[in-house]
Amino acid sequence: MPSPFDLVSASIVAFLFISLVSAFLARHQRFLVNFSSLLSAAACLLAATGGFLAVLSGGVEAFVLPIGLPDLPFYMRLDALSGFFVTLVGLLGFFVSIYSAGYLRGFLDRRSVAPLIVFCNIFMAGMILVLIADDAYFFMVSWELMAVSSFFLVFFEDEQVQNRRAAFIYILIAHIGAILILLSFGIMAGFATGFESFRGYTFEAMRSAEMPAVWASIVFIAAFLGFAAKAGVIPLHVWLPEAHPAAPSNISALMSGVMLKTAIYGILRVGFDLASEPQWWWGGMVLVFGLFSAVLGILYALMQDDIKRLLAYSSVENIGITLIAVGLAMIFAYVKMNTLAALAMAAALYHMLNHAVFKGLLFMGAGAVLHATHERSMEGLGGLIHKMKWTAPLFLVGCLAASGLPPFNGFVSEWLIFQSFLLTPALPGRLLNLLIPLGAAALALAAALSARGFVKVFGITFLGQWRGKAGFEAVEVNWPMRAAMMMAAASCLALGVFPTHVIGWLDSVPQSLVGGGIGMTARASGWLWLTPVASERASYSAPLVFFFIAFVIGAIYLAFKARRVNVRRAPMWDCGFEKVTPRMQYTATSMSMPTRRIFGFVFSIKESVRAVARQGSLFFPEKYIYHLKVRDRVWNYLYKPVSEASFYFARRVGKLQHGRIQIYLLYSFVTLVVLLVFA
Repeated sequence: MPSPFDLVSASIVAFLFISLVSAFLARHQRFLVNFSSLLSAAACLLAATGGFLAVLSGGVEAFVLPIGLPDLPFYMRLDALSGFFVTLVGLLGFFVSIYSAGYLRGFLDRRSVAPLIVFCNIFMAGMILVLIADDAYFFMVSWELMAVSSFFLVFFEDEQVQNRRAAFIYILIAHIGAILILLSFGIMAGFATGFESFRGYTFEAMRSAEMPAVWASIVFIAAFLGFAAKAGVIPLHVWLPEAHPAAPSNISALMSGVMLKTAIYGILRVGFDLASEPQWWWGGMVLVFGLFSAVLGILYALMQDDIKRLLAYSSVENIGITLIAVGLAMIFAYVKMNTLAALAMAAALYHMLNHAVFKGLLFMGAGAVLHATHERSMEGLGGLIHKMKWTAPLFLVGCLAASGLPPFNGFVSEWLIFQSFLLTPALPGRLLNLLIPLGAAALALAAALSARGFVKVFGITFLGQWRGKAGFEAVEVNWPMRAAMMMAAASCLALGVFPTHVIGWLDSVPQSLVGGGIGMTARASGWLWLTPVASERASYSAPLVFFFIAFVIGAIYLAFKARRVNVRRAPMWDCGFEKVTPRMQYTATSMSMPTRRIFGFVFSIKESVRAVARQGSLFFPEKYIYHLKVRDRVWNYLYKPVSEASFYFARRVGKLQHGRIQIYLLYSFVTLVVLLVFA
C-alpha cells in the first residue's frame, strides 16, 4: 500500500503533468477543459487521501530530494500538521475541479482557457509543496511558485484595468511578506549552526536551535507579519478585496478557501514548532490582530454591494476568527493549560476546515450567479430564487454555515472558540484577564454582524424582484457546477452534524503542537454528544439539533400541505397602492445604512444627494441622484501616502532621463571619475 507521503507526492506530480500537457492542448479548448478537470479532481483526491491518512496516523514521513543547489537539497516532511492542511487543499480542490468543468465553458467563446488551467495546476502544486517543505530554501521556492502562479490567475482577464491593478497590489504585498518570512528563517538558521554555515537552513536544525527570548520574539514578529500579509489580516488586507473579485470565481474559491490557510499554517509552524515555546504576549498579539480583523472585516463586508467583494471581506473576518483561537492556544500553552490549549487549537483547525468548505461553496455560488447574469453588483440582481432553483438553496446553505447557525458546520467551530473563552479560569496577569472577556464580546459582535451580512447578500440577490436589465432572463447553471456546489453543501451539513468524528480525526495535530488533546473527552459521551472538556462543563448534540430542526420543518410543511383550502392569490396590498416596482425594494446600499450610521467612524464615507430639476418647474424635481462612496480608512491613512510618495520620487528621478545620448555619456563619464577617485 502506498504511504501518505507517496499519495501526496503523486498528486504534485499529477498537477505538474496536467499543467505541462495543457500547454500543448491549447487548440482543443473543450477537450482541454474536460481533460484537465477530470485529472485535477483525481490529483486532489490523492492529496486529500494522503493528508487524511497522515493526520489519522499522527506519524512523520521525511524525504530528501537532491535537486536543489549544490549541497542544498530539498527536504520534505509530512506530519500531522502539514497533513491537515494538505487535506484542506485536496478537499476543496476536488470540489472546484468538478465545478471548473462547467464554469470554464463560459470562457470558450471569449478567450483561451489554457493559461488559466496551466497556472491553476501550478498553483495547486505550489500550495502542497509549501505544506510539505522542510527547509527554508525549498519553502521559499514553493512560496514564490504559489504567489507567482496566483498572480497570473488574478491577472487572467487582463483587459480590465481594475484586474491589472489588483494583480499588482497582490504581488507587491505578497513579496513584502516573503521578505519578512525570509528574514525570520535567516535568523533561525543563524542560531541553528552559526552564520558561517548553510546547514542551519533545514527546519530540523531550526527546531534544535537555542535562541534568546529577544531573538525568538523578533523571529515570531517577522514571521507573523509576513504570513499575515498573505492571510489578509488587517491592516495588511488591502490586496484581498481587490484580488479575489478580479480572479475567476473558481480561483477565488481556492484563494479564499485554502490559499489563505497556507499563511495560517506558516504561523503555526513557526510559532509552535520552529521557534522556541510561545510567549504569552505572542498569543496576546495574535488575539488582538484576530479581533480587529474579525470585527472590521465583517463591517467592511456589510458596506459592499459587489457580491464577490463582500465574500472577500468575509474571509478577512474568518481569518480573524481563526487567529483568535490561535492566540488563545498560545496563551494557554504558555501557562501550561494543555487541555485548554488543545481545545483552542482544535477550534482553530475546525474553523479553517469549515471556512474552506462554506466559503468555497459561496464563491462557487457567486460564480454561478455571475455566469447566469453577467452581473456582480447586488443592486442589479434580485428574484433569482425563481430562476436558479438549484443555486439559490445551495447558496443559502453556505450563508447559514457562514453565519454560524446550527446545524451547519460554522456553528460548531465558533461554539468551540466560545468554549475556549468561557472555560478559561483566572490567568496570571491583569492584562490577560481583561483581554479574554473583551475578546469574547468582540467575537460575539462579529458573529451577529456576520449573520446580518449574509441575510443581506442572500435577500438582495435571490429574493424580491429582478432589478437588472429589462428583458434579461437568468438561467440555471450546468450540472458540473451544480454537482460541485451540492457536494460542498453536503459537506457543510456533515461537518456540522458529526463534529465528534472530525475532532477525533484531527486530535493528533494539537497533540503534536501543544502536547494535549481533546479527542477522548470530546467523544466521552458517544458520537451523539460533543463534550470538549467535560460533560458537566459544556455539551452540544449536533445530531439531536439536526433532527429537531428537520422535525419542525417537516411538521410545518405537512401541516400546510394537509390543508384543503385552496390558496387564493391576489395583488400585493401596499397601503392601497398595488403597483409595486423593483425600484421600491430594499437595495444593498439601503440595507447597510443602519450599520453605516452606527459604525460610520470606521469608514471614510462620502455621501451626496443631487436634485435634477423638472423642465418648466422649480419646485418639483424630476429625480434625485444619490451617490455613496465608502472607502477603507486603512488604505487612505497607511497605503495611499506611501503610494503617492513613491510616484512623487519616481517622477523626480524620471527627469534624469532626458533622451539625449550626450547626457547619458556624461553620466557614464562622471561615474567613472567618481570610481577612480574613491579607488
